[in-house]
Amino acid sequence: MKFAIFTPSPLDYFSALVADDVHFPLLEAAACLAQDEYPDLDVQQVLGDVDQLQARLARRVTADAAPIQRLRALSQFFYRDLGFGGNVNNYYDTDNSYLNAVLRTRKGIPISLAVLWLELAQGLKLEAYGVGFPGHFLVKVTLPQGQVVVDPFTGQSFSREELIERLEPYQRAHGLVDDFEVPLGLFLQPCPPRDILARMLRNLKEIHRTAEDWPRLLAVSERLVRLLPLAWDELRDRGLVHAELAHHQHAERDLAGYLAQADDAPDRDAIWSRLRDIRRSLN
Repeated sequence: MKFAIFTPSPLDYFSALVADDVHFPLLEAAACLAQDEYPDLDVQQVLGDVDQLQARLARRVTADAAPIQRLRALSQFFYRDLGFGGNVNNYYDTDNSYLNAVLRTRKGIPISLAVLWLELAQGLKLEAYGVGFPGHFLVKVTLPQGQVVVDPFTGQSFSREELIERLEPYQRAHGLVDDFEVPLGLFLQPCPPRDILARMLRNLKEIHRTAEDWPRLLAVSERLVRLLPLAWDELRDRGLVHAELAHHQHAERDLAGYLAQADDAPDRDAIWSRLRDIRRSLN
């Protein structure tokens, strides 16, 4: 008797990882994004490499070390000893979003560096979180002395005044000034793991859309639809990519699904027009 061995596709593997928020494996889910670009990637090896870094870092910290000492040890290890930092010379290289590449080159963008930094911080039992700060992803650690906000791109910590200064252009652009001013603390709320992963994927999405690389953009859109099943704009965007690739049946399904949910969408008429063109092509 022969037994068939079922091997899940990278997309199915990703879907299983992000199925619920109770035990959301951010590091593993982020690592497997690279399977679209590196089909032979061993995700477990990536996790093992991070485990080795955690073990090296743990040996530098005594069991009774205060949280501030643990934070200093992490900063020294991550930025100075290992040399992690922002890829200022090639910021929009897709490898900056793939953890296997970031571990190899020690270069990334704020959010990919943050995912690794957070894993190491949590290994030291620090109360660390990602922060979806406007325009630049940050990390923060809650200490007995207060809150420390760090730029994962450089390792620099920010004072309250520096954060307010960085936030000011965003607030002015969105009319959040004077009577509509929003407290700084609202911009420093912990970012859920699902939102962190969505931000990583949307970074890749924008790179591929700018390059009009439709096959790679479709792969990213497939993951976003699985990650955010109620984000109807992601369903729409996947349909538009299918249309660019002349996948008319898939495009028709996605755009019709979007219109069924988006009653008040400002682009409703434009999507209806595109859908009619696609249906004419099908007929």
